[in-house]
Amino acid sequence: MRVLLIGANGYIGRFVADRLLADPAVQLTALGRGDDADVRFDLASGSPGALTRFLDAVHPGVVVNCAGATRGGARELTRHNTVAVATVCEALRRSGCGARLVQIGCSAEYGPSQPGSSTAEDAVPRPGGPYGVSKLAATELVLGSGLDAVVLRVFSPAGPGTPAGSPLGRLAEAMRRAMQSGDGELKLGGLGAQRDFVDVRDVARAVHAASLSAAQGVINIGSGRAVRLRDAAAVLARVAGYGGALHELDGPPGALRQAIGHPRPDPDHAPPVAYPYPDGCGSWQQADVRTARDRLGWRPRIGLEESLADIWMEAACRI
Repeated sequence: MRVLLIGANGYIGRFVADRLLADPAVQLTALGRGDDADVRFDLASGSPGALTRFLDAVHPGVVVNCAGATRGGARELTRHNTVAVATVCEALRRSGCGARLVQIGCSAEYGPSQPGSSTAEDAVPRPGGPYGVSKLAATELVLGSGLDAVVLRVFSPAGPGTPAGSPLGRLAEAMRRAMQSGDGELKLGGLGAQRDFVDVRDVARAVHAASLSAAQGVINIGSGRAVRLRDAAAVLARVAGYGGALHELDGPPGALRQAIGHPRPDPDHAPPVAYPYPDGCGSWQQADVRTARDRLGWRPRIGLEESLADIWMEAACRI
């Protein structure tokens, strides 16, 4: 099976590449903007015609799109998350390869959920910020393309390679600094949010399964369990061997942006009140993962403690 992987150098893409390369039946070709890609191509600026010619030459059976941007303004997010996917869909429609498309979506497309609920694929999406909007637009393009396609809506990925700017990455870095300086207490803000963390290696397994299946539409990929960030911090402290006290700073939900998500905002240019959480997902998200079980035969295998241990191992090695 020939597989074209777009975004192989990204956080999720690296693990998808490893998973596919471990399958002896897969012939993998990586397309991306970096010098180490098999083929250099920028989806945000390249034409569908140029991509079509490449598809016709390689003739993949599956195209996996892990490319995209998680940060930036609305214009940049739209270019990399929506326009890029429009290019992929148009190129596949023009091509004679007949490839199946596996698109990586995101739980930010759903937006905030009712605390205590599990979000299923038929939930009405209400993204709470430009990132979620750009990813939802990409999903709608895929679903309306007429292609043999599936969108995997990944909830909060964790594990090795977790970006330092993500909430769990920020937690690990704050703990590393506290241990390095000998601080007996660690003060953190914005730990009340609850998220569904799924190990990135389990996400890669889901992508592999989706590549081999005939499933179409949207499929949630998560653990099926929401975890409060303060509980994740406690687990991280245990695996790191941090014996100090953890103190949660009082403050509004927007403290998450200041403490473990984003730089402190300019007081004269405060973030919009409508989006108090950086990811636009409110205080709670939890996936209903029954569709992944039933249609892909997939279940998460790696627990959050193992994911956090791997995050800590990488953080502890930083100088």
